Amino acid sequence: MDRRSPSRKNNGLFWQYWNWDLYVCYTFSKVHAFFAEVSYTLGFFARTLKGVGAFVFRGKASRKILIMQILFTFVDALGLSILLAVGIGAAVNIIGLPYLTIIGQQRMIYPLLIIMITRELGPLLTAFIIIARSATAIATEVATMVISHEVEAYISVGVDPIEHLAVPRFLGVTISLFLLNIYFSIFGLAGSFAVAQFFNPMSPSIYFTRILGELAIHDIIVSAAKSIIFGMIISIMAILQGFGVERASTEIPVAGLKAVGSSFLWVIIADIIICALYYMR
Repeated sequence: MDRRSPSRKNNGLFWQYWNWDLYVCYTFSKVHAFFAEVSYTLGFFARTLKGVGAFVFRGKASRKILIMQILFTFVDALGLSILLAVGIGAAVNIIGLPYLTIIGQQRMIYPLLIIMITRELGPLLTAFIIIARSATAIATEVATMVISHEVEAYISVGVDPIEHLAVPRFLGVTISLFLLNIYFSIFGLAGSFAVAQFFNPMSPSIYFTRILGELAIHDIIVSAAKSIIFGMIISIMAILQGFGVERASTEIPVAGLKAVGSSFLWVIIADIIICALYYMR
């Protein structure tokens, strides 16, 4: 027999419903905040795209920023990207070729290299390199400008900070990732060729003829689309976090960390969506 009084039963029922209501309200607020942030990010992306045209025709003063951004993001990261590409190409050959030889499918190494290096790992790993090097740098640089009132100074003299600060970094990162992806594919396949000489020596003409024979136009399109999309995501996330600081200098490193985290998240989500669309076609 339950000896609890009716009032205690009612109180327990009240707190049960009260906790459920709090949970529903908390979840709703989080979902609302997420969609609000996504909407704001898309609006900022559209505003940046709108500023690209003005930058191309009137951005003489900002082209130096674009050149410096490409120098830092592409040229300075080229050595690391080549080293990683050669290692990945060698690893695919070292690991995959012995197993393919056992089942008599040595020629399958060529489509495997195209899939792994050109279509999948190339855009993703170059995006990770740029996130680690450039996303933090861009976010902290823009955040420092906001804290030191440089952005307000640009606005006071009639200079659009989106066109002068955001657009050159947006274009620089996107162009750099696209170029890095090309070099990654070239040196990844070349590294695989160097390792293949230890297992099955062949002339370069035979190797690269077979590679080009397996390379389809859709592989190039998917790889290029990924690199461009990833570049736009990384640049927008970094710039947005930089502009999002308030007045405290302690927000600068936080902006850099948020830029890295959000860039990783959205690049992975974009990669999953692109892969799903490609393999479901």
